Amino acid sequence: MKMAIKGVMAPITTPFDETTGDVDAVALRNNARSLFDAGLTGILAAGSTGEAAMLDEVEYRSIIEWLRDVVPEDRHLMAGAGRESTRGTIAACQAAGRAGADTVLIRAPAYYGAGLSDDALVDHFRAVADASPLPILLYNIPKYTHLTISDGVFRALVTHENIIGAKDSSGDLKNFIKYREAAPDWSLLVGNGTLLYAALESGGVGGILAVANFAAETAAGIAEAFDRGERNTAGALQERLTPLHKEIVGALGPAGVKAAMDVVGLHGGPVRAPLRNVGPDRTSDVQSLLARSNLIAT
Repeated sequence: MKMAIKGVMAPITTPFDETTGDVDAVALRNNARSLFDAGLTGILAAGSTGEAAMLDEVEYRSIIEWLRDVVPEDRHLMAGAGRESTRGTIAACQAAGRAGADTVLIRAPAYYGAGLSDDALVDHFRAVADASPLPILLYNIPKYTHLTISDGVFRALVTHENIIGAKDSSGDLKNFIKYREAAPDWSLLVGNGTLLYAALESGGVGGILAVANFAAETAAGIAEAFDRGERNTAGALQERLTPLHKEIVGALGPAGVKAAMDVVGLHGGPVRAPLRNVGPDRTSDVQSLLARSNLIAT
């Protein structure tokens, strides 16, 4: 890796052409440049907010390649590589490596998730880590996988040299702290925009935050102020970020994030079916919230 994983990263959205529905490579790269200019330390390609489940494997590789071209030397490019089988996940890690990613983020398999024991998850993640050409981070996202990776799984994998961290999107600070205790040497990132300040206080190194797609300066400012020891400043910025996460990311998902990006002058555009775009009434609500947060002019 070129740099340590820390600070605030965005799980960058995947822009689709409104006419063809294809991935818009120009808009993707322009968004990435703007996010880096705003102070983010990295981006995650093909994450949950990037509508990873809607992408085919050719699109997946292309998105990483397109982003590689614009990621500065001192910033980080991570790729979501979770698939439903161990074999498929390994193949995605290998594809991400060939396309130029620095690390990969691996979720738990979801379809048979309810039937997977901790031992099965440990075997899965260990096999992926053994075969991946890139360092991996585990990804706890129970909202979509319908299972929570236990801290026992972390403890069983903590000595694996190719597992270097994790992202916790449970929204539960107690769970984040359990992960921190289970794997104290890993780079632990939070995935919920309401918890960035608390996660940093609890030993986390930063966050991969959907809200950073449209409030990058605010999100990055929390981590920067915290690192400088300016806790009051970091706390005040967290108070501004929290309602943006709750009302846009939490309530509206990827469609809300894209709507907010359009409002602040980035390229959000449509989501891919069967997801639904945000309607005019909710778009108006998004505009009002962004104005109250001083992200757009009133």
